[in-house]
Amino acid sequence: MGTFKDCFSGHAADYRAFRPTYPQELFAYLASVAPARELVWDCGTGNGQAAVLLADHFSRVLATDASAEQVKNAETRANIEYAVALAEQCPLADASADLVTVAQALHWFDHDRFYAEVKRVCKASGVIAATCYYATSVGPDFDQVLRRWEEFIRPYWTPERAWVDAGYRTIPFPFEELPAPRFALSVGSSLAQFLGYLGTWSATKLFVAAHGFDPLARFAAEFGAAWGDPATVRTVSWNLAIRVGRV
Repeated sequence: MGTFKDCFSGHAADYRAFRPTYPQELFAYLASVAPARELVWDCGTGNGQAAVLLADHFSRVLATDASAEQVKNAETRANIEYAVALAEQCPLADASADLVTVAQALHWFDHDRFYAEVKRVCKASGVIAATCYYATSVGPDFDQVLRRWEEFIRPYWTPERAWVDAGYRTIPFPFEELPAPRFALSVGSSLAQFLGYLGTWSATKLFVAAHGFDPLARFAAEFGAAWGDPATVRTVSWNLAIRVGRV
């Protein structure tokens, strides 16, 4: 099948447990701009966080990911078909998809080859939508510790992270762009859940691979003091970027 930069297979269950879910309004909007609601390809689906919400709006969802472990941990729905496949090698037939979605994954793809597949599988006037979330925030006091953590872990991000930090504004996107509304992304979280989320970062995993220990342990006391009662549920928010194009 080829190779891909796999930073997620080793913790697919954690990814499902700790990553934020997307707002339902986002997928209602995408369904409204697609030429029909018959078939959507959710590429780089991970554990299917976007796919399960798309399933509420489309008759059929093909959700692909290059990681077999991610697909194994994906949420199931009657109208979702999961497949292990590279983003650049979609199993769909020509001119079959109304919509292609990529949630928090476009920065990992070979863009020229992926976009060629998008153009191949999309119907006339089909739509592609790519989203990413970034700039994590809990609150002023806690964010001071969070910013120190981010500076500490920054050297372990792969170069693709720059596209996420820029809110996908600089990522290649060769389509007629459509205006998109702004959507909020936030979840309620305990301290353990939030630290679990930080542990899913590819940079965190690369630090562990390089040094053999969890870097979050160095920040445990600071995070704990800033959070307070670890059982307290706080609102964690992110900037949610979306780029939508007519194929």
